[in-house]
Amino acid sequence: MSQKKQVTRIVSQGHYAASFEEEFEEEVYDPKKEYLVRSMLEEIGEDPKREGLQRTPLRVAKAMDFLTSGYQQSAEDIIRRAVFAEDCKEMVVVRDIEFYSMCEHHMLPFFGRAHVGYLPNGKVVGLSKVARVVDVFARRLQVQERLTNQVADALMENLGAHGVAVVMEASHTCMMMRGVQKQNSSTVSSAMRGTFEEDARTRAEFMGFIRD
Repeated sequence: MSQKKQVTRIVSQGHYAASFEEEFEEEVYDPKKEYLVRSMLEEIGEDPKREGLQRTPLRVAKAMDFLTSGYQQSAEDIIRRAVFAEDCKEMVVVRDIEFYSMCEHHMLPFFGRAHVGYLPNGKVVGLSKVARVVDVFARRLQVQERLTNQVADALMENLGAHGVAVVMEASHTCMMMRGVQKQNSSTVSSAMRGTFEEDARTRAEFMGFIRD
């Protein structure tokens, strides 16, 4: 009978550690994914049976499920469960929301900060839910431009705001580690909806908030 051992594998909720979980020596998480990882290790000339790689297929399978968990989540559900009637007419800005995603071209990480603002129209949304909406779309295979637009559209459509603004700044490891290998490069993308698109003063006010 195989023995089980305690390992410090962190079960994460958002970006925060929630608990520790026991892992069995002979545990199988997802046979198909683990087989694919094992095959890839062999293709690059590695030995998946050596000590340092024996658990790698299992861990990669679990990591991929977490990093792509946005496919099983709904931004609409997240927003609509936390909308409150409020006579607020001033801009709401949540800035410096860290996010981590993977580019769909190379499946390499890109990461950075998102800044989100909206002009309420009789309703506000819980602030943590703004960050959760970013994560829903970030935890999919992405391009930064689409990710930025998806966050803006989800908030605009489900919050009924006068306008929504999203700016994302990110570093892409597909540019840093391979290809042109520009380690100091970064990419900025924006999506403006409603009043933020139509009124230059509103847009400038938002940009001023995120630059301070």
